[in-house]
Amino acid sequence: MIIDKETMENYEGRFRATMINSLAGIKQAFLIGTRSKDGLSNLAIFNSLIHIGADPPLWGFICRPDTVRRDTLNNILETNNYTINYVAATCFEKAHQTSAKYEQEVSEFKACGFTEKYLTNFDAPFVAEAHVKVAMKLEQKIDIAINGTILIIGSIQQIELDETLLSADGFVALEKAKTLACAGLDAYYETTLIERLSFARPFQATTKLPEK
Repeated sequence: MIIDKETMENYEGRFRATMINSLAGIKQAFLIGTRSKDGLSNLAIFNSLIHIGADPPLWGFICRPDTVRRDTLNNILETNNYTINYVAATCFEKAHQTSAKYEQEVSEFKACGFTEKYLTNFDAPFVAEAHVKVAMKLEQKIDIAINGTILIIGSIQQIELDETLLSADGFVALEKAKTLACAGLDAYYETTLIERLSFARPFQATTKLPEK
């Protein structure tokens, strides 16, 4: 089966969006916690996390065009703070529900069954149930002209995770916590580690890395 550009353009809009979204593959699902300057908390699911660099530690994610109200985006731009939270696969229904278009004054934490958690001197709320919690500071907003989406780049300020997930060489084994992953807008997965391999060098066989 070959699907050319003309065929894709003629697909019904929702079908095309579902196909292109899911074809991008299984990605990390994460919940972004924010709070407005008026103290209204917000929680929303995303799956577009991008590793920008480790020194300094920078992550990015993609926001849809701000042609309608985007509470997550607006709160980040107002306060410069947000949190990234990884939840267990068993929380997939609650996590999915955060994508619903609640009114601004309704907190998705309460509406979807999650608990707000705060750190001293950090305004944005964490998900108490998350087994990985990351405090982020806005560093750069990049408008993507080709389709109106927005790349938000933030720096990691603090990480909270169970020490059993962190290997001696720094690898974070998210599969041990059965972290939620997703594809497209509505398909959810658990992840399973196949193997870690040694650094690849030309004409040299790789070896399996021992668990650390």
